[in-house]
Amino acid sequence: MKYFKKIDGERIYLSPVSIDDAEIYTKWMNDETICKNTNALARIVPLQKEQEFLNQANDILAIVRKEDDELLGNISFGRVDYHNRNAEIGLFIGEMENRHKGYGTEALKLMLDYGFNQLNFHAITLSVLSFNEEAIQCYEKLGFQVVGRIKEVMYYHNVYYDRIIMEILESDWRNL
Repeated sequence: MKYFKKIDGERIYLSPVSIDDAEIYTKWMNDETICKNTNALARIVPLQKEQEFLNQANDILAIVRKEDDELLGNISFGRVDYHNRNAEIGLFIGEMENRHKGYGTEALKLMLDYGFNQLNFHAITLSVLSFNEEAIQCYEKLGFQVVGRIKEVMYYHNVYYDRIIMEILESDWRNL
């Protein structure tokens, strides 16, 4: 068995990542669209480095489609502060044909529920680049609010883009 259902949803489940997926992750980590959205364009990721990374990735969950157990992307909490009860969340969907189908939204809902109900977080933040309007709308629908902006952090095709910081509090999540 390649994946293990840590968190079960309607169309997807979240599983610990599999080292067997190093090749597909290497492809994604070198894909211009993904790198643009994560501000990692200058990074080159060889297969060996991705294998090493996945070998130690005990806090990253694979987003897996239930109907065919296809790996769609990943999601994780980073910068976790259990004392102050907050974390940062990040995700991506790998293949273009799997984007804009609600998989990322469902994964976020599952992780927010897990973060607030299992990990006892008070606040969850994320950052998104200003050109990624679809993602911003998705996050706002889930209850995230803009709490800050870091100006001109990304330079892409002769244009600077801002990083938008968004946050959702436990109370906001419970009131949705």
